[in-house]
Amino acid sequence: MSQPDNPYPNQPQQPYGEQPAPQQGGYPPAGQPYGAPGAAPLPPAPKKSKTGKIVLIVLAVVLVLCCGGGAIAWFAVKDDVSDAVEATNTRVTAPATLAGRPKATQPELQAAVQGMIAEMKSTVQNETSTAGAVYGDPAKKDLVMIAAASGLLTDPKKELDDAFSGNELPMSNVAAVDPGPLGGEARCADSESEGTKLGICAWADKGSVGMIVMYFKTGAQAKAEFVTMRGQIEQRS
Repeated sequence: MSQPDNPYPNQPQQPYGEQPAPQQGGYPPAGQPYGAPGAAPLPPAPKKSKTGKIVLIVLAVVLVLCCGGGAIAWFAVKDDVSDAVEATNTRVTAPATLAGRPKATQPELQAAVQGMIAEMKSTVQNETSTAGAVYGDPAKKDLVMIAAASGLLTDPKKELDDAFSGNELPMSNVAAVDPGPLGGEARCADSESEGTKLGICAWADKGSVGMIVMYFKTGAQAKAEFVTMRGQIEQRS
């Protein structure tokens, strides 16, 4: 069968039965992946905000508390009655301010904190109270997160061992520190998540376990404020 005359003599004639190539900027032929030559360019991926990174770190830290440590269990009958009474009278709370820092009000952080509290309530056994909050201003690189639960702990030392090992947050320079007047065991360490430096301190006693995370800081810097902040979080009647 003969081909019809080319109606456009200045354009190259396509072999009969084939589709013409798309013009620059047009849609690609069927079966050609989007983004190939001749298609519109894909938009650049959105950059993560600083608040978004902090939300991811909040979630990582609560996994440390709930899956590493924080497995609160009732005392056995043989345990010291005075320890049990003290533990029963221990509660944790998220104060209105923490070492002079107001609670952070960003909606993303508020949502992450609520998720953190819900996770602790569903994971920690026999808890009598929980506390979770973020304080300070991320724009000023002055931000602190707390996560704590109260209940009757049989082995505070093991709670800290679990919290500082066997989790996804890298820990270095882990060292025992003065727990302050509330007693128990306490440690601080350096860590990092999502490219952000973290100073982490945690405590455990017969009635509570908790973690304080200072963003953009070292473990030594967190240690300097640890006793003050713990005293505002853990309460005994």
